[in-house]
Amino acid sequence: MKRLALTVTLLALAACGKKEDLRPAAGYGLPQKPASAPAAPTTAQLLTPSPEARPERNAEQIRHSQVRKDDPFDLPPK
Repeated sequence: MKRLALTVTLLALAACGKKEDLRPAAGYGLPQKPASAPAAPTTAQLLTPSPEARPERNAEQIRHSQVRKDDPFDLPPK
């Protein structure tokens, strides 16, 4: 019975999180506008990762074995 009460309490606690837009802490503002940007970025733009930070996944899989081409630089040691 205690295990059930603990599980219900933890689930209720996890479900009561706030759902609102992020704002800077009191006394602080958003970062300054970059010198080359026409306008200051919004919160959503600051939270969206760039393509360099999260590159797309290459889902192409090799379906068959492929014979490797001859490598003229793959020489045995002297």
